Amino acid sequence: MPTAQAPIHSGYTAATTAEAVIASAAGLAGKVAIVTGGHSGLGLETVRVLAGAGVQVVVPARAPQLAAAALAGLPGVAVAALDLMDAASIAAFSADFLAAGRPLHLLINSAGIMASPLTRDADGHESQFATNHLGHFRLTTQLWPALQRAQGARVVSVSSRGHQICPVNFDDIDFMRRPYDKWQAYGQSKSANALFAVGLDARGASDGIRGYAVHPGAILSPLARHLTADEIARFGVHDAAGQLINDPARDLKNVAQGAATAVWCATSAMLDTLGGVYCENCDIASVETEQRYGVRPWAIDPQQADRLWELSLALAR
Repeated sequence: MPTAQAPIHSGYTAATTAEAVIASAAGLAGKVAIVTGGHSGLGLETVRVLAGAGVQVVVPARAPQLAAAALAGLPGVAVAALDLMDAASIAAFSADFLAAGRPLHLLINSAGIMASPLTRDADGHESQFATNHLGHFRLTTQLWPALQRAQGARVVSVSSRGHQICPVNFDDIDFMRRPYDKWQAYGQSKSANALFAVGLDARGASDGIRGYAVHPGAILSPLARHLTADEIARFGVHDAAGQLINDPARDLKNVAQGAATAVWCATSAMLDTLGGVYCENCDIASVETEQRYGVRPWAIDPQQADRLWELSLALAR
């Protein structure tokens, strides 16, 4: 069966920066974006380049005062309260945004946690699945009228090469019966991010709402706050002198390079007729079963995407 999941040879590389990508984008001034996780790391760089192009950006955050301090001086950026682990908080943020009657052209779901100790939300859902997928699912579906109002919207979900760890375990997503493994939990949440893009695009394309999933690269950021020094060392991100290695060919990127693919998916005219794809290095990724790069088949499977969508609808009630 024909698939859009194949490289389009965009002309960009693993070393391309978000600023280089947005320099080729047109018509962004006055558009409206929401960027979760937009006050630190990759999210902050994403907000910075979007704001510099004239996009009006809303950054929802659990700690709005800290977010406002990090974003101070960026033009057209507003901060609002949002906790992705709290269904009531998501509903309140979404209701406020919809009440303003604004269109939502770009929704970049960048917030996330990685390899965290076992915790659960108020409904008992494991925290990495609840934050990385279910919270963003609630947010996106509740903001759907604003996405429709844009008459051409894009939803970008920041996944990860970590999806290669494992598929979504539909038999025990919340680790109720199996021992908790922080990397299995992270891997299935990142597979869920990729499947969410597939499911969203299938349901939104007719309304002009397209979905994308992104592997940003390996960047040492606040996402690694739950890792020990030994765990970080095993990723090989430091040289002998303890300095961060910048080698995009090996997927070791800085923040400017790491934010590039999300910005490309959000703004590039190359994707005007394409959606429901997993991207890396500012291009659509190839489907791979053994190589370290690319996307695993389970993360773009339409049937798995439908199954996850229906389950998420039930869990989000």
